[in-house]
Amino acid sequence: MSTRQVPGQAIDRILTGFAEQGYICNESIATAVYLAQALEKPILVEGPPGVGKTELAKTAAAFTGTPLIRLQCYEGLDESKALYEWKYGKQLLYTQVLKEQLADVLQGATGLHESVQRLHQFGDVFFSPEFLEPRPLLKAMQQEKGCVLLIDELDKSDYEFESLLLEILSDHQISIPEIGTVSARHKPLVVLTSNNTREISDALKRRCLHLYIPFPEPQLEQRIIQARVPELPEKLRSQMVAFIQQLRERDLKKHPAISETIDWARTLVLLHADTLDRDIVHNTLNVVLKFQEDIDNVEAELNALLAKTSAGQK
Repeated sequence: MSTRQVPGQAIDRILTGFAEQGYICNESIATAVYLAQALEKPILVEGPPGVGKTELAKTAAAFTGTPLIRLQCYEGLDESKALYEWKYGKQLLYTQVLKEQLADVLQGATGLHESVQRLHQFGDVFFSPEFLEPRPLLKAMQQEKGCVLLIDELDKSDYEFESLLLEILSDHQISIPEIGTVSARHKPLVVLTSNNTREISDALKRRCLHLYIPFPEPQLEQRIIQARVPELPEKLRSQMVAFIQQLRERDLKKHPAISETIDWARTLVLLHADTLDRDIVHNTLNVVLKFQEDIDNVEAELNALLAKTSAGQK
């Protein structure tokens, strides 16, 4: 996408293009994607699990026609898994070759000092780009035509890992002590996601645009379901979304997200349901709710919830 377009037209193009990829979003999301490209800044996307944060990065990659490079965060993630590591097996093999050719290498050398100097020349070879194994962050810097770099569930990593990201997010480069600084060949579109299980550091937030994706409003959720599960009848789609919206107003351990709504819609299609009655909800509630305690609490009020859903459809 060219950032020289009139902003309104560019944002409309993102809305349309994302919809063609099956990702129905609002203008706030489209504006954040436009600004991230125009300003060459990362987006920190926060919100409850299952609202489409990861899918946003996947759709952006499909929309821009660039590869998606994903780094899944977890506790204990370090630079060897995120940035790069050395190909120790290959280094060991070449060391063995050097050992076998040692006499030829040192031939003509006079004294220990000159011999050590010759061996030091080979030491530099072992820590060259040929022996480097790039991990997701370095891979993103090496893409000739750019990419979308997804740093997923950043809140699951340690604060120490956030420090590793600061140079990448600010300057689009990585420092490798043995080689030097590797700058991005084409600046990637960086999407970081967080489920808000811990606070993200201020230093990292300052380097990012912020986008919060909440649970969708009823009209938007219906559009999403229509795009993802078009075979679901309109009346049933409306009932299902109304029921889901009621569940999100209740005190549950985990509120159903859009991912559960989509799964439920597909389930109802598979079961050839044509209306949301007590039997169908009772038999499929485990698709929407992930804790037995939540299922028991909703079951106790199921008649009232269905009555309110039906009343809202009239």
